[in-house]
Parts: sequence; C-alpha cells; structure tokens
Amino acid sequence: MDKVAVVILNYNGQDFLKQFLPTLIQHSSEATIYVADNCSTDDSLTTLKAFPEVKTLLLSENYGYAGGYNEALKQIEAEYYILVNSDIEVTPHWIRPMMEFLDQHEDYAAVQPKILAFDNKDHFEYAGAAGGFIDVLGYPYCRGRILEHLEKDTLQYEDIVDTFWASGACMMVRSKLFHDLGGFDAHFFAHMEEIDLCWRMKSSGYKTACIPQSKVYHVGGGTLNKTNPRKTYLNFRNGISLLVKNLPKHILLIVLPVRIVLDWVASLLFWNQDSFAHCTAVWKAHHHAFRRFRNDLRHKPRSTTKLPMQGFTLIPVSYYLFQKKKYSAINNTK
Repeated sequence: MDKVAVVILNYNGQDFLKQFLPTLIQHSSEATIYVADNCSTDDSLTTLKAFPEVKTLLLSENYGYAGGYNEALKQIEAEYYILVNSDIEVTPHWIRPMMEFLDQHEDYAAVQPKILAFDNKDHFEYAGAAGGFIDVLGYPYCRGRILEHLEKDTLQYEDIVDTFWASGACMMVRSKLFHDLGGFDAHFFAHMEEIDLCWRMKSSGYKTACIPQSKVYHVGGGTLNKTNPRKTYLNFRNGISLLVKNLPKHILLIVLPVRIVLDWVASLLFWNQDSFAHCTAVWKAHHHAFRRFRNDLRHKPRSTTKLPMQGFTLIPVSYYLFQKKKYSAINNTK
C-alpha cells in the first residue's frame, strides 16, 4: 500500500495534462501519481504515454467527478488520497504539510491546501481559497472568497483553521474513511459532492481543515465553465439535495422553504439578465431534486441535534445588503 496516492480524474484535459503534469511529477516525490481517464474523447491517452512515471486507469464511461473518483479509487490502495484537478499547478513541498498534519491529528478526515488563482497568482481562487464554509441556508463561501468576490492574498489567512469542507479541486483524504462512508454521492455527478462528503464526515465525528503551508494554483472552470447552464443546473440541484441529506430534519423544515424562495429569486434574476437558459436550469434543478426528496431524506449519517455551520451567517444578505465581501468582515476576524 502506498502512503500517498495523487489521483487526477481526467476528462478531455489533454492540454492541462501537458501543462501541469511535469510540475506535479517534479514536486510529488512522496506519492504515486495516477490519472484516471473518465472516457475522454480527445488525445489524453496519447499524451499520457509521454509520462511513464504516471499510472493510468481507464474508466468505461464518463461517470462525472463524483462517480469517476468512486470508480477510480476502488482500484487504488493508499493510506491517503490526494484528489487533484487536472488544471492545478502544484508548488514545491505541497504534500508534506498536509500529510504531516493528518499523521498527527487522527480526528481529521480531510484537508486542503491554500488555493490561489493560476491567472492571478496573488489572489485566491473560487474553488476553495483558504478553506470552505457554508451559511445557515447551505450557501458555500470561503476564507478569501465570498460569492464571486476573490480577495487578494496578503498572507491574512496563513493559520491552520478548521473548515466545514475541503475543496474537491485539491483535497487530501483518509482512504479508509472515504470508502467507509461510501465515497462521493455519484448522483451529484459534479459540484458540491465534496461538501456533501465533508458534511457526512462531520456527522461521523471527524473534522476538516485548511493547511495554508501547502499552496497550489488553480485555473478553474476547466471542464465545465460557469457560463454553461449545465453548471447552474448542477449547483442548484445539488444545493437542495445537500440540505435534504444532511440537515437535522427539524431544521430542514425551516431552512428548505427559505432556500427554495431564494433560488426562485435567483432564477428570475437570470431571466431579467436575458439568461433564460440559466433561469430554466434552476427550475429543472428543483424538479429533479424533489424527485429524489424521499431518498435523500432517508440518508445517513446526518446531523441530528444542531446546525453544523459556524454562527448564523446569511451570505446573500451580508454580501448584497451590507456589502460585506471579505471573510474577515463576515466573521469579524482580523
């Protein structure tokens, strides 16, 4: 069994593999590197032949992010998995701080590095920044990223901090716990599946953290761009399923109606901005989420006694009404 397996799930990422695999190989001497190909239709497999150091796994179909990793990780034996997007550039010594932290803290299930923007390297990147959280309605936000606002990295978030979720763009996770909890929810396909997994880990008594001493750069939107209505559909569908699966049931009765109304407001804003495809994506997302309502409601483990979020934060209110666009302003930190 390997100590650490770095696993890239690839779908039509030929250009990213060419660009980022050399650096990943150079800076990952502690790990065995795998690329699991999610049934790509480009020349990814030809590209991988130029990297004999990398082990290749071939998946029989495109299972999406969630299902693809589930299928790939069944074939890999290691104490720790590092799930890395193909559009990530790593830096020297990026593995050791995360590995040493998990070695020393058995009550932590998963950690992430500090994630900065590849195209704007002194700013945080959307997918994880310096640690992920959710507000009381289930809207994700990060240290360094509130909704679409990305903070400049001035080393203001260099402390190791407990988070609510670790980013699926780059996450180190205990393999045994990943498998014991059934891995990602394959129904999510992509988007928020890592939040769902981390929430289930928390409901099982474990913690997650951000280790800023490890640093990577993320391009973002490499597989599904935010202008694609499919991304809107997945975000809104999975956002509802996330709450139904994991919130304490007595709190779900209060939170879910409010979240639904706010999602409808968002759909009308899409329509007003001439984004009719995104508007209809929200309604389609709700329709499909509620078709799974009973199944998601039976899911275990779930939080049973209290809100697992930090404080009583309402991100849309803080952001749009009070113009609080930094994590420090929302959480009254330094």
